[in-house]
Formats: sequence, C-alpha cells, structure tokens
Amino acid sequence: MKKLLLLLMMGIFGLGCSQEAPKVLKTTFSKEALQQKLEDEEGKNITIQQILDQHKGKVLVIDFWAGWCRDCLKALPKAEELEKNNPNIDFVFLSLERSKEGFDKSLERFDMKEKNNYWFASGWKNDFNNYVDLNWIPRYMVIDQKSAIAKYYAISPEDPEIQSTIDQLLKKQ
Repeated sequence: MKKLLLLLMMGIFGLGCSQEAPKVLKTTFSKEALQQKLEDEEGKNITIQQILDQHKGKVLVIDFWAGWCRDCLKALPKAEELEKNNPNIDFVFLSLERSKEGFDKSLERFDMKEKNNYWFASGWKNDFNNYVDLNWIPRYMVIDQKSAIAKYYAISPEDPEIQSTIDQLLKKQ
C-alpha cells in the first residue's frame, strides 16, 4: 500500500512540475522583452534587441539552457547535430546559470566557448523570460529573418517542427 501511495504521489508531483506548452504562441516580442539585458562572456551588457539586430536577415535559433540542467545536457548532442546540419543558420545560447562563475565554468566544461553565449544575470524571472513563458529548460525558439518569432515553443532540438520551420524560412530567401 505504501508503494502504491508513493507512486501516486510521484505521478502527481511529476505532472505538476512538467513543462506545459504556453496557451498563446506569440509571434512578436514586447518592447519590455526586447529591452531585457543579458551579459556576454566578458560581462558586458547587451539587450535582446541588440542580439536580434546582430542576426537580422538570418534565421536564428535560440537555445535556453544551463549546465546544471540534466535535460539540457542530454539534449546537447542533438542540439550540436541541429547546428551542424544547418550551417547557414545562426544559433544563440541563453544561459540560466545561477552565477557568472557558473556561466563561465559551463561554457568551458561543455565546449561552448566558440558559440554566441549570453547569461541572464538578472536570473530566471525577468521581462524576456516572463514574456516568452519560459517555465522549463531546455527550450528552443526559431526567429525569422525579420526578427519575428517563427517557432515559439520547442522543448527538444529533435522537435521536427524546428527543422521544418528553418526549411520554410530558407525557401523564402
């Protein structure tokens, strides 16, 4: 009986903590979200708008991750494969590490130093993450050539909609 009760409680807890798809799939960013500041590897501030401006005219995949996140680490090989299979696409990695030291260590440990990395120094709860309904990581978004959201919500780099969105956007070029 105790085992059954334990299993039932674990199931309920698992459902309560699982990633839930947002009810509204947004296609643009709010002004507040675009003004959200992050830090680059050197500790310099940059806004989401500035990051998007750097990639304007290109298809961009945003990967939310952290070195402490087991699901993120399990997804890393498939994320690298997605990146390798799409050499004409830009990738940006937004870290949710708990500290700058953790950010730096994760970049080194997971061989991410050569990638476009930024860290939410303000923590998980901020204008950008709140706007995009970030409730779990990893999370992936595809941004089109005009900085609009083409694929709002994916929890795995293996989500076939990521690749099909990329393919559709590249046909429009």
